[in-house]
This record gives sequence, structure tokens and C-alpha cells, in this order.
Amino acid sequence: MIAELQMLEEWIPEQMEPGMLFVLENAGTMGEAANPYWAVLSCPICGALGLITRRQYAGSESMICGSQQCSAEYYLHEGAIEYRRVQ
Repeated sequence: MIAELQMLEEWIPEQMEPGMLFVLENAGTMGEAANPYWAVLSCPICGALGLITRRQYAGSESMICGSQQCSAEYYLHEGAIEYRRVQ
């Protein structure tokens, strides 16, 4: 399953809806040096906000929602959100 990724140009947390992404102004300066935080992504299912790393932003690592009500697993691929397939 694929969902559309929406970009937010200005950091206004109240406007973050499920599946919205905001690239940090200081991307790459926080977190681990080898894989720093790059953006904020709201879970496409529940809307919980979470920091994502450069590798997650590039689509080479998956994400799991961090809220207590949701356990969605997904990754970014070609400007869209793809949900992890259940095997």
C-alpha cells in the first residue's frame, strides 16, 4: 500500500497532518554523526510526530510509529510512503 507524502514548507506543528514531512532547517547537525536527524514526519496512520534520520529520509531504512496507539511500519520511496508488507 502506498500513501502520498506531503511537504510542509514552514514549521507549524499544528498544521502537521498524517503523512506530512518537514525538513529541518539544521538538518544533519543533531543526532549521530553517521546518520543525523533530517526531518520531522507525522505518522501516516495516527499523525504522531517523530524525528527521522537521513537514511530514513533517503528510503534506505524503515520507520515504526512511536505512539502507544499505533505500530505502523513504513518507509519513504520516490516521494511516497510505502507500508511494510506483512509476510
